[in-house]
Amino acid sequence: MKRITLLVFFYLAFFLVNAQRAAPDKIETSSGPLMIQPINHGSLVLTWNNKTIYIDPYPNAKAFDGIAPADLILITDIHGDHLNAETLNAIETSKAKLVVPQAVADQLPEKLKGKETVLANGKKITEAGITISAIPMYNLPEAPDSRHTKGRGNGYVLNLGGKTVYISGDTEDIPEMRALKNIDVAFVCMNLPYTMDIEQASSAVLEFKPKIVYPYHYRGQGGLNDVEGFKKLVNAVNPSIDVRLRNWYSE
Repeated sequence: MKRITLLVFFYLAFFLVNAQRAAPDKIETSSGPLMIQPINHGSLVLTWNNKTIYIDPYPNAKAFDGIAPADLILITDIHGDHLNAETLNAIETSKAKLVVPQAVADQLPEKLKGKETVLANGKKITEAGITISAIPMYNLPEAPDSRHTKGRGNGYVLNLGGKTVYISGDTEDIPEMRALKNIDVAFVCMNLPYTMDIEQASSAVLEFKPKIVYPYHYRGQGGLNDVEGFKKLVNAVNPSIDVRLRNWYSE
């Protein structure tokens, strides 16, 4: 009887964790579906071609319950909501390869040292059949004491199965973002005072015109940003951009 009770408790706990998590989206590619799973804040999981890609794993290992271990981990910056040592030490990473900027490589937990490939802004590599390009992410105006200095962190553009996915990391509406072309899916941050407000974010999105855009990383000092307002600003000018609002803050 005790064993049955424990099993029931386990499955109930598993169900509750996954019930709180936003449902994954599916996007068709030339090599099968790309599954997009929001996790929390700036963290998400992509699954494609039997590969699982973690982006900025955060805020803890529990957030990844029921998700396959990572084959690839991309980390954008050194701040704790992107490079989270507690989460990295707790999740299964035995088969994972990491792609990171140098500043992140310098601060990786010991168990991950040697598993990383360092990618500087403007460089690209191919891992697990995925072309990964490092895009600058930084605050404006550029300054040595800004929260995000140019060259320290990476945004990423992934090409998988003929689809391009842009992950902004922590950035403002920089020229490199505005110059992006042929982006199928974009994850765009918007939280003050660290990155952009919704006016900056919508202005940039209207310039580089992704087919689908997810506002993410939208919790700032004043609480959650107005992603509904962002959607209205974008679609008032360009209704063909699919602005997808998902729950990134279920806790």
